[in-house]
Amino acid sequence: MLKYPLLALSLAFASTTVVAAEHPEALQASLQKLADEARPARFGIVVELDNGVTARVNDDRPYMMMSTFKAPVAAAVLNLVDAGKLTLDRTVHLTPADVTPGSAVPSVGARIAKGAADVTVSELLTAAVTQSDNTAVDALIRLIGGGPVVTDYLKSKGVEGMRIDMDERGVGRVFDGLADGTTEPANETAAARDARRRAGYEAAIAMQENTTTLAGAALFLDKLQAGQLLSPVSTRYLLSLMQAQVIPNRIRAGVPKDFTIADKTGTGASNGKRIAAWNDMAIITAPNGRHAVVGAFLRDTTSTDAQRAAWFKRLGELVSHELM
Repeated sequence: MLKYPLLALSLAFASTTVVAAEHPEALQASLQKLADEARPARFGIVVELDNGVTARVNDDRPYMMMSTFKAPVAAAVLNLVDAGKLTLDRTVHLTPADVTPGSAVPSVGARIAKGAADVTVSELLTAAVTQSDNTAVDALIRLIGGGPVVTDYLKSKGVEGMRIDMDERGVGRVFDGLADGTTEPANETAAARDARRRAGYEAAIAMQENTTTLAGAALFLDKLQAGQLLSPVSTRYLLSLMQAQVIPNRIRAGVPKDFTIADKTGTGASNGKRIAAWNDMAIITAPNGRHAVVGAFLRDTTSTDAQRAAWFKRLGELVSHELM
């Protein structure tokens, strides 16, 4: 029998002493300052503390999820495990044709590129959530019947404002300007290729598919933390995968070492100096048992790596301070 890793995160059914924030307006002002610094990019941020304090900035549109969608995809898969329709040790046969480029570390995609293999659902979940492997999440989406199945599952649990329509390969085709089903033209000039990809980039940042509102992101995280999306065992399992995710340079960079953080990052494609998205969704828990959920979605930015890292680190520091 496969064992679920344990995670030291407080769930809603754990007792927690909540102390009201004295100055919630200061949190709002701090988030607004971050968003202002990110201009002309749109930086959408939501923070919900366990005492009911909520702060949001740029809450005027849905945001591209990019790889943050791997957490709700994993939740939809685990919901089928809870229902007895899937098992973690079920295998999925993958071939090099199933490889979708992209992973935080060499993972399932790198393995399958070398030859066909059977991969368990458990391995796919770890690769998708912890290692942000695109091949793994695409395999999971195919296994459960497509992106809309995830959206239907979320709605059935009361999560509105978050929609999953396509897999990573489909999103990639939009960015490549090939969403209409065409293939890269033979003998395409470099200028024509660049124009196609510029058009694809514009189409991708404007699309409504695979997006979430700030409220939708917070609601997903709230319900996950509270054990309202999955069984207690599957809740702990998914949170443990998120806690172990390997990208350290976003919100978790600003979270003290004695806190716990379960998060999923996401990064959009680039076009020249523009990056379509730089995201993170997180559940942060303090040693005193208090917790917060955070969604941060930086859209269409020309900022540097250092600037983005600094903004997200400060966000982690701000939220952690509120929980002390």
